[in-house]
Amino acid sequence: MTKTRKNKPSRPGKEQSREPGGEIITTADLRSVSVERGAKPPTNQQQLASLLVRDEGATLDQMIAATGWQPHTTRAALTGLKKKGYALSSDKVDGVRTYRAVAPE
Repeated sequence: MTKTRKNKPSRPGKEQSREPGGEIITTADLRSVSVERGAKPPTNQQQLASLLVRDEGATLDQMIAATGWQPHTTRAALTGLKKKGYALSSDKVDGVRTYRAVAPE
C-alpha cells in the first residue's frame, strides 16, 4: 500500500487555488494585484473605528455585521481601540446599547 500525498502548498504562505480556466493562482499573486490596484481595503478594526466615530455611534449588532466577528471578539476590539487612545462611551436606550468613540488627537 502506498501513501498518497494530499495537495499541499510547496511553501508556507504560498496557498494555491485554481481559476476556472485551470490556471494556478497563489496568495503572493493576489497580493501583487492588490498593490497594483491601489490602496489596501480598510481593516476590520478601521471599519469598527469609523462606525464608532459617527454621530449616531454603532450598536453591537451593527459592528458584528460590519466585521463578521463574534460578539466577544467585537467587544475585545473595543478594548483595543481604547488602548489606542479612542475615548469610548456607551448608553442604553430601550434595551439597546449604543457605543460611541472620539478619535485620538
